[in-house]
Amino acid sequence: MSSDRKLGFDTLQIHAGARPDPATGARQVPIYQTTAYVFQDADHAARLFNLEEVGYIYSRLTNPTVQALAERVAALEGGAGAVCCSSGHAAQIMALFPLMGPGRNIVASTRLYGGTITQFSQTIRRFGWSAKFVDFDDLAALEAAVDEDTRAIFCETIANPGGVITDLDAVAAVADRVGLPLIVDNTTATPWLCRPIDHGATLVVHSATKYLTGNGTVTGGVIVDSGKFDWSASGKFPSLSEPESAYHGLVFHKALGPMAYTFHSIAVGLRDLGMTMNPQGAHYTLMGIETLSLRMARHVENARRIAEWLEADPRVDYVTYAGLPSSRWHDRVARICPKGAGALFTFAVKGGYDACVKLVDALELFSHVANLGDTRSLVIHSASTTHRQLSPEQQEAAGAAPNVVRLSIGIEDADDLIADLDQALAKATA
Repeated sequence: MSSDRKLGFDTLQIHAGARPDPATGARQVPIYQTTAYVFQDADHAARLFNLEEVGYIYSRLTNPTVQALAERVAALEGGAGAVCCSSGHAAQIMALFPLMGPGRNIVASTRLYGGTITQFSQTIRRFGWSAKFVDFDDLAALEAAVDEDTRAIFCETIANPGGVITDLDAVAAVADRVGLPLIVDNTTATPWLCRPIDHGATLVVHSATKYLTGNGTVTGGVIVDSGKFDWSASGKFPSLSEPESAYHGLVFHKALGPMAYTFHSIAVGLRDLGMTMNPQGAHYTLMGIETLSLRMARHVENARRIAEWLEADPRVDYVTYAGLPSSRWHDRVARICPKGAGALFTFAVKGGYDACVKLVDALELFSHVANLGDTRSLVIHSASTTHRQLSPEQQEAAGAAPNVVRLSIGIEDADDLIADLDQALAKATA
């Protein structure tokens, strides 16, 4: 094969990061269930610890199975490098860690997963960090929220729970003007529907727990670096642009260029935060990614059919699916997610909160769980669960009002899913 040929997505999702095992010739990536690795000699160990040579030291830092997953996700996202960690929430903290310091802040979208809003509004304050929440459809308000202490802008490609598609091109333009990295959570879109780096994102984060693995067996997270941001330009990112005392004054950006952020996240982030992905979890995610494009095509096809059916049903007030022509975000689908608007959305049930609870209890094929991105179709009433900790105003802004339920559409027969919703709506609105 010509070395300059660009491989397609379906090929990369199977082959990227995977090589026959040098010891056995095993075709599938083995599970390297080991804590530590034998050094060739004392000089080899010293070179590894000084970051003068790339290799394996200790599985809190790097592991061959986990590294194969990092390479695969980076290839699918079009990034320079990636780091895997223990969960999607860990990925968010890891993503911010090289950028932040006491007194620094981020500007984040109001339309985020409830757990992310809590992490950003409450938990990161313990590090001395803070977050400002802005409607990212209001670009003037977004830019106005940035101040001298802002170090990143954060949003989701397809917002959880409402399925709202963010105008990444417009948001990235704001980030460029203010000289800040744009971090995009691409969990609900996956790189099959959208590659945020192509739209100007600096960093992409994933909860690998969701569509990447795809079968509800693993918790994991991934951070992908575009390799395109100039960490030395503004003096705002000293972790990357100034000498690191723990590595004899190494300046990560100067020494490592496009791989500076990735190496810092391993050599400092994983070393000290310890948010490590286990190799068995990485193995399951690698296997899941092999069928990502096939699954996502069915997820999207089913979601479109079910959203259309729900919108036409008189027992439903409205449906938030961006793939519907009636959606105020429909014009973004062709530009941001040209293969479809994903498979996550909400709908409002006539009868409000009580009717939503009855609907959830009456569903039979839909599983009532706090997850998304499974092969199985899932349902949850966000206002009483994932977004319960938010104020009513925050719930409304996040798209998790008391009268809506969130659906994550799986890959079952769409007619069976519609029949299940039909019988449950009958009981909920009787």
